[in-house]
Amino acid sequence: MKRTTLILEDRRLIELKRLAAERGQTISAVVDEFLAEGIRRASASKRRNPSLPVFDMGEPGVNVADRDQLWEAMERE
Repeated sequence: MKRTTLILEDRRLIELKRLAAERGQTISAVVDEFLAEGIRRASASKRRNPSLPVFDMGEPGVNVADRDQLWEAMERE
């Protein structure tokens, strides 16, 4: 284990001390637990890419590159 210095807001340190006491842990153990969870979440959120639905629409009824065919198809409907 390595030692490091953290600069925390006073109220955050008070909250950490209270939580550590409630859990019967050291402040270092609580901070290490929170850091591990934060790193896990940050890594997991980078890996998640939402999948988009895919539909088989069949063959197009008109050539979408042909403006005249598109107008004719729209006028029919």
